[in-house]
Amino acid sequence: MAKILVADDEADLEMLIKQKFRQKIREQQYEFVFAVNGSDALDKIEQHGDVDMVLSDINMPEMDGLTLLSRLSESSPLIKSVIVSAYGDMENIRTAMNRGAFDFITKPINFEDLSLTIIKTINHVTQIRETLKAIKENNILKMYVDETVLNFMGSHEFETSLMVNETIEATVAFIDICSFTSISENEEPDTVVKLLNQYFDVMVKEIIDQGGYIDKFIGDAIMTVFRGEYHLDRAIEACIAVRSQIEKLPTISERFSFTPKVSIGINSGEMISGNIGSANLRRLDYTVIGDVVNTAQRLQSAAGPGKILINENTFLKIKESFNCQKLGEAVLKNKANPMSVYEVMD
Repeated sequence: MAKILVADDEADLEMLIKQKFRQKIREQQYEFVFAVNGSDALDKIEQHGDVDMVLSDINMPEMDGLTLLSRLSESSPLIKSVIVSAYGDMENIRTAMNRGAFDFITKPINFEDLSLTIIKTINHVTQIRETLKAIKENNILKMYVDETVLNFMGSHEFETSLMVNETIEATVAFIDICSFTSISENEEPDTVVKLLNQYFDVMVKEIIDQGGYIDKFIGDAIMTVFRGEYHLDRAIEACIAVRSQIEKLPTISERFSFTPKVSIGINSGEMISGNIGSANLRRLDYTVIGDVVNTAQRLQSAAGPGKILINENTFLKIKESFNCQKLGEAVLKNKANPMSVYEVMD
């Protein structure tokens, strides 16, 4: 719904506009706000932060329309103004345009012309806002994505690659910050978010250093995937480093003692990689799924603070490279049989 502010000291104009645009108002396409002069208009704009356009007379008490135009250009450049005035001489038109008016209509008002002008102005404002939104989103994207990737994302190859689903050999690790719920229940929201992001930054650095990528953030946990040569070894190296770096962090809480620790589950093997989600919602997540992924998450759930758990199949692949300790049999959620579980020491 477009919000239009009308600034005019003629009381009859408000009634006329409400009559002529009653269908648009009833259908909630337009909402009109009325002001008696420029000063009142600025106050109304402050109260209604979503005003799209202004219809303004020139000759008004306290603050005239030309002064209002100047003030709007400085304070609210996205709001477009249309002058509606009996002063239709070229000097007033040029002054209004030089001060930022989008268009100019003379009185007595031709309401058919006014209707078309409103449509044109609202469309222009909408285009500007959509462009600014796209620029903002693109700038945010550039903060996180390499330029080569951005160029690739605009190509046909990228569109085709989104449809590719494949079976891959990879390693998945779930890393959870233990007892972080106690922080979220006792600290201010701003503190919780800043602290969680600080922990994630430490974890992500170690993951990236070993060539892993972040599949997703799940609350106070990370799901990370390692592909390519020695993916299992690199995943374990990264998780050992994450555990070490997190445990070096100081206790950060003014209200109670909280020492950060992580619990980690790792599993390696065959999994499906694809674009999972809802096309109707335009929300697709390029991720991995399968029993290997589920088992990694179950191992993390079974791990205590500071523990890195793997199953026997994973242990047999890395036993010559890492020091592991058998913990015995564990019953994992949704697994029919108990599973031999090992803790990675270092």
